[in-house]
Parts: sequence; structure tokens; C-alpha cells
Amino acid sequence: MPVYEFRCEECGKEFEKFVISASKANEVKCPYCGSQKVKKKISACGIGGSSSSSSSTGATCSPFG
Repeated sequence: MPVYEFRCEECGKEFEKFVISASKANEVKCPYCGSQKVKKKISACGIGGSSSSSSSTGATCSPFG
């Protein structure tokens, strides 16, 4: 289940929400004011792992990672 980050256009609060599918992301309401005027934020993601190999590296889609 992916976690999406949202920002409410009414009250300006930011929040995270577990969403079952991408189509359900359009039905999210702000937990602070109840508005449906929310925008999904662009989130940085990272993939890391551990391995017994010394050549393993983590990957990230963030330009700062």
C-alpha cells in the first residue's frame, strides 16, 4: 500500500495518507479541515539494501541522495 504526501489547498497543511490505489488518491480529504482540495506532492524515494557483498550500493531517485 503506497503512502502519498498531500498538501491541502484550503488550510495549507501537509499530511501523508495510505492509499490502496492511485485512483483512490483523488478521493483523499484533508484530515485537518475536511477539504477535498488537496494536491499530491512529488516525493523523493530511496532504495537501500544490505548485502554481504562489499560492492552493494543504495540507489535513490533524489538528486540529493
